[in-house]
Amino acid sequence: MIHREGYKLIGGFFIILALLNAVVFYFGPPAWVNYVLGALSFGFWMLIVQFFRNPKRNTPKNPNHIIAPADGKVVVIEEVVEGEYFQDKRKQVSIFMSPLNVHVNRFPVGGTVKFVKYHHGLYLVAWHPKSSTDNERTTVVVKTDNNEEVLFRQIAGAVARRIKYYCKEGDLAEQGAEMGFIKFGSRVDIFLPLTAKVKSNLNDVVVGGETVIAEF
Repeated sequence: MIHREGYKLIGGFFIILALLNAVVFYFGPPAWVNYVLGALSFGFWMLIVQFFRNPKRNTPKNPNHIIAPADGKVVVIEEVVEGEYFQDKRKQVSIFMSPLNVHVNRFPVGGTVKFVKYHHGLYLVAWHPKSSTDNERTTVVVKTDNNEEVLFRQIAGAVARRIKYYCKEGDLAEQGAEMGFIKFGSRVDIFLPLTAKVKSNLNDVVVGGETVIAEF
C-alpha cells in the first residue's frame, strides 16, 4: 500500500524517467546503454516507491501502553526538561528514521489532542542534540482517558524538509492511528511522565504502531 503523500512524487518521477529513457533511446546509443539506463531508472524509481509504503499495522491497544509512533532505531533515552509545553522534567525517548524506514507517524496513545504547534526551524542532522529544539518540527500533546499527557514531536532532518500532520486541538486520537508523515529521514521524540516505565533500550529497532516502548 502506498501512502497518499507519495502519489504526486512517484507519478512525477515516473514521467521524468520515462521521458529520459525515451530521449536516450531516440538518439540510438548502443543497446547496453539503454539496458543500463533503464535498470538504473527503475531501481531509483523503486526506491522512491518503497519510501512511501504504508503497511498495515496491528496495534495492541492498551491504555497503559505507549506505542512507538514511528519505525526506526531508539537513539535517546534520558530525563530532560521539556520547555515548550510541560515546563518540567520528563522522560524522553527518541526514534531515528532512516530513509529506508516507513515514514508514517502514528499516535502513541489514545485520547484527546490537547496541543498542536508547528515550528519553522533549521535542518540539522536528525541525531544532533539541538535538532529537537532548533529544527523544523511539530509538537503534539495527547491527554489519555486516564489523565496522562504524552508529548511527541516530529522533527525534520538534513534531508527531511516536509513534515505533514493531520490532527488539530480537540481531535480524538486513536492509539496506533496515522497522525502524520515526514518525507526522507527524520526523527520523533516522545516525552513521558517520570513515572512511566521505559521498555525499550538504546539501539532497539522499533515498529511504529506495534512496538510497546513504555508503559504508565
